[in-house]
Amino acid sequence: MSVPPEIPQASVPAPELPAAGVAKAARFVPVVEVCADMVANVLTVMSSVGDQVVTGDTMLILESMKMEIPVIVEEGGAVLEIRVREGDVVQEGDVLVVLSSPDGVKRG
Repeated sequence: MSVPPEIPQASVPAPELPAAGVAKAARFVPVVEVCADMVANVLTVMSSVGDQVVTGDTMLILESMKMEIPVIVEEGGAVLEIRVREGDVVQEGDVLVVLSSPDGVKRG
């Protein structure tokens, strides 16, 4: 019986790992999701992404059963996302707008 020739092993460098105690922090921004209370049409969008809104500001106007329903900010923050456009039909519970949470507590 003959012995097979030795197969050379490839040298693969180990991946570089960060030094102990050094890690990149994940960025987490607590948010407030503003949801539709009923089936409605989006009549007017009055905010833009990046806007700072305060309690009492009107962000959107919805229309349902021939009534205009303002969507009013209950607690201020920055507008992170607007998930609807004028003319959209929304269902109860749909997220309309995402705001940064002013006190760092996630809500939704």
